Amino acid sequence: MTAIKSLSSQDEFVGYYLLKELEVKQTNSTPAKDYFDIVLCDSSGQLPAKYWDVSPTDKETFFPMGLVKVQGLVQTYREKLQIKITRMRKTTPEDGVVLTDFIRSAPISPADLLAAIKQTVESITDRDIHTIVSYCVKKVEDKLSHYPAAKTHHHAYFAGLAYHIARMLELGEFVCKQRPFLNPDLIKAGIVLHDIAKPEEMIAQMGIVSDYSVQGKLVGHISMASNWITEAALVEGIDLQSERVLALQHLVLSHHNLGEWGSPVQPQTAEAVALHHIDALDAKLQMVEDALQTTPEHEEWTPMIRGLENKAIYRMKW
Repeated sequence: MTAIKSLSSQDEFVGYYLLKELEVKQTNSTPAKDYFDIVLCDSSGQLPAKYWDVSPTDKETFFPMGLVKVQGLVQTYREKLQIKITRMRKTTPEDGVVLTDFIRSAPISPADLLAAIKQTVESITDRDIHTIVSYCVKKVEDKLSHYPAAKTHHHAYFAGLAYHIARMLELGEFVCKQRPFLNPDLIKAGIVLHDIAKPEEMIAQMGIVSDYSVQGKLVGHISMASNWITEAALVEGIDLQSERVLALQHLVLSHHNLGEWGSPVQPQTAEAVALHHIDALDAKLQMVEDALQTTPEHEEWTPMIRGLENKAIYRMKW
């Protein structure tokens, strides 16, 4: 099978892929014709694709998250690779492929990631902070082991959210040792809680986000997590006016730093400043790592990375 990562411009290929995204659109011609706007993916990466002259039968046959056998041609459109699909059919049992063959996942097992997160939660010494964090984690524990951290931005794959949290916890431990004035319990809590509501914000299957939930669209994960902290305090009999509750809410509400990035307030405690930069460092380095891993090795530059101000990354030759 031809891996997405290995495709180059003008390659003609045949292979099995996952329809990560599929939308019926119409051409600008007269009369307008239906076509599929598609994102094809496998475990090595993804590429946009077009399937022209879609028939009524095609629209009843192909859907997102379906496995297909594709014959196609790789083209360059606006300096980016794009696939023109010439033939496509649904896979059959005789093809011997399964959905999990095409799913990108975190490089550490979900069980190990979840165990690391739970171990960190248990290491929080402040009773109230421990109680609130435990309460919030339990609300999404069944999804935490497999949900992505985002739809496309960073850690957008199976178990990506748990991987993001676990890597941030490693950074947080280092920062706390280097900066002893920081409260380790608050750093741990902020890292675990900052994206804890993502599984309720997004609708995902096998690490691929198909849409955002109604709550996700109308409230968002930042406000949802802050509400959970309040809910935990009420249920567990913790004073809502306590500085611990306020500190946890501030950590969650400020971790994106700016209003245009989704935070209603900017970081105004030492731990909140640390959390924002720990989050940004892990997210941005993961964007770079993902781009390098999914770009063919013969390509010197990755595609432009939206989260890095649309800059591409150059692959150094050592």
